[in-house]
Amino acid sequence: MQVRVRLGTGLARLAAAPIVGLELDDGATVADAVARLAAEQPALAEPLHTALPIVAGAHANRDRPLHAGDELALVTPVSGG
Repeated sequence: MQVRVRLGTGLARLAAAPIVGLELDDGATVADAVARLAAEQPALAEPLHTALPIVAGAHANRDRPLHAGDELALVTPVSGG
């Protein structure tokens, strides 16, 4: 299945592009997508550990299944005030 990954600003500056298409097996989870992205773009591997996943506009657990056509956004937490 094909899913789209949108990278937040902190991740996008390390990636080849801010939006990435991933081909995943049916039944793949957010964790599977993150692992595939880290394998394909090693510069993202470490920051992806702390990235917050968002699917359909809501925070998602990493064990959440993805479906064909889903968009997964990955954003890095921001601190400060």
